[in-house]
Amino acid sequence: MSAQSYAVIETPIGWIGIAWSAHGLTNLQLPERDREGTRRRLLRRVPAALEARPQGAIAEAVALLERYAAGEEIDFGDVPLDLSGADPFRLAIYRAARRLGFGQTTTYGGLAESAGHPGEARETGQALGSNPVPIIVPCHRILAAGNKIGGFSAPGGARTKRRLLAMEGVSVDPPPPAQRAFAF
Repeated sequence: MSAQSYAVIETPIGWIGIAWSAHGLTNLQLPERDREGTRRRLLRRVPAALEARPQGAIAEAVALLERYAAGEEIDFGDVPLDLSGADPFRLAIYRAARRLGFGQTTTYGGLAESAGHPGEARETGQALGSNPVPIIVPCHRILAAGNKIGGFSAPGGARTKRRLLAMEGVSVDPPPPAQRAFAF
């Protein structure tokens, strides 16, 4: 992988860290408690990255992230990615996930099938667990069987996944318990 740069940007949902190479975005760090926490977590994955101001397509990606974090419906499909370290299976899963639009969800099994890997739901979950660019590759839109929230490896876990889905108008909370009718 070529040299990388990074920036930490303030958004309505908190500080988001990004790293990129000459070929595209390589990492996205969802918000930690503060700017420094986000920066530290990002630099664990890209320790040689140098802080820089995003330019060109990366600056456009930052603008899209800021708008998304403000609640706007955004399509990240044109954001250039550099996933050169990913194996062919992961690339297929990430491509299939990127085809999901704002507010659309599927299950791990459904995503595996749409990526050409039917029956590999567990492996799909593992691939998404190592997704280096959440939101851009929208792993938060992938649910467990029965449309349950499932896991989420980003800071905050399932709570963060639920918040991102709620921003997109998706509720995965169980319905309230039915009221029992009593006849007297």
